[in-house]
Amino acid sequence: MDDWLIYRGFGAPDPERIRALPPPPRWRTFGGEPRPYTVPDIDIASRRRLGDRVSELSAHDAETLQLINAALYLRRPLLITGEPGSGKSTLAHSIAYELGLGRVLQWPIISRTELKDGLYTYDAIGRLHDAQLADGQADDIGRYIRLGPLGTALLPAARPRVLLIDELDKSDIDLPNDLLNVLEEGEFPLPELERIADRPGRDVVEVLTDDGRRVAVPNGRIRCQAFPVTVLTSNGERDFPAPLLRRCIHLHLEPPREERLAAFVQAHFGPGADERNVDLLARFTRDDGDGELRPTDQLLNAIFLTQQMSEEGPERREEIAELLLRPLDTRQR
Repeated sequence: MDDWLIYRGFGAPDPERIRALPPPPRWRTFGGEPRPYTVPDIDIASRRRLGDRVSELSAHDAETLQLINAALYLRRPLLITGEPGSGKSTLAHSIAYELGLGRVLQWPIISRTELKDGLYTYDAIGRLHDAQLADGQADDIGRYIRLGPLGTALLPAARPRVLLIDELDKSDIDLPNDLLNVLEEGEFPLPELERIADRPGRDVVEVLTDDGRRVAVPNGRIRCQAFPVTVLTSNGERDFPAPLLRRCIHLHLEPPREERLAAFVQAHFGPGADERNVDLLARFTRDDGDGELRPTDQLLNAIFLTQQMSEEGPERREEIAELLLRPLDTRQR
C-alpha cells in the first residue's frame, strides 16, 4: 500500500488519516474563516449501502484508489461514471466512513433541479405569514433560510464534508454549467442576508443547515475553508460540457466482480458469505457476456431470499435465483 494514499478502501474507520492530507495547491485555497458547528456521524443511508460488517478484502484496485486520492489532494470533484449498481454512490459513503467525515450530504438530481436547490432555500411565504401574526418571529430572517446539501458542504470547517451529487446526467442542460463557478470558487452569496448585512446586529445571521443544525453566516456569504470531497455520479445518459470535465477527476467504475464482489457480499452478509453463495455469484458473473443489465442489488436480493428458503431444497433455491437474477432489460420487454 502506497504511503501517500489518504483513502485506502479498507472498509474500516481511520479518521486520523485525513490529518495526513497536505495543504491544497495555492490555486485551490479558499480561506473561509472556520466557525464551529457539529457534524453528525454517518447515518442509516450510509449503513444501508456499506453494510454492518467490515470486509477483510480491499474493495478497490490500485488505479481507482489513485484517482480517488488525486481528487482529495487536488481538492477537485470526483466524477464517477458506470452502470447502475457499480458502486458509484456507495463510494462517497465509503470515503466518509473510512475518513470519519460524518454524514454524507446527498443531493439527488432530477430534470427540474436548479443550482439554488442545492445551495439554499428561503421561505418568504412562511416569513410573511409569521409577520402577519405579529409574534416577532419574522424579525429573525435566519429562521426562514435553510442551506441545501451543496450550501452546507461549503461551510468553512477544518475537515471537509463529503457531498454526493447523484445522477447529474439526469439534470437540465444548464445545471452542469451553473455548478462551475461554485465548484471553482468554493463560495456563494445569500442575497437575502447580503441586503441586511450593514444593519446593526445583522452582520451575522444564524441559518439552518441540511443537517438540521444552526450555523452563523457572516455578511451574507458562505466561503469554504476545506473544499468538500465532492462526488458527482453519472450513468452515462448524457455528455457533460468540457469546462466541467476539466475541473473534475474522472473515474469509471466497472461493475464489481471477483474480489470487489466478494467484499460486497461479505459486507452485507458476514464473513464467508461469498463462499456459502458461490453458486449465486457464479451465476451472476457468468451471465455478464449477454450484455444485459444486472445491478448488484439483484444479487443481494437473491442471496437474502434464498437464505430464507434454505429448508426448501436446492431446486427451489435455483428457481428463486432464476427469477431474481433475470436481466432488467428482459423484464421490461
